[in-house]
Amino acid sequence: MGFQTEFNSVCKFKNEQEFYDLLEYGRCKMTKSGLRVFPTGQKVIAYTPDNRAAAIVKITGCIAEINFQGHEVTEVELQLIRELTEEESRVQTALAYEMFFGEAHA
Repeated sequence: MGFQTEFNSVCKFKNEQEFYDLLEYGRCKMTKSGLRVFPTGQKVIAYTPDNRAAAIVKITGCIAEINFQGHEVTEVELQLIRELTEEESRVQTALAYEMFFGEAHA
């Protein structure tokens, strides 16, 4: 058991509903499997489940725990700073694909 540190400029949604809640209410809680450390107070780029850069968010809370079912989970609370423009989204998406989401280079 150990903590995995998330890269400090990426926050990727795995669930469309969580992303919708962020846009609709300006805040949301994202649940991740495993014990992870998200830097509270940090502003990051949020990506949709299909790896599209969509918004700038601020991480307002992070709780990592083993739930009642014995699973390691991390809940991350997010606050919407602003949605990205179409151009910003296009550039950030291309960069993220090259740096994080693309094929691994040996």
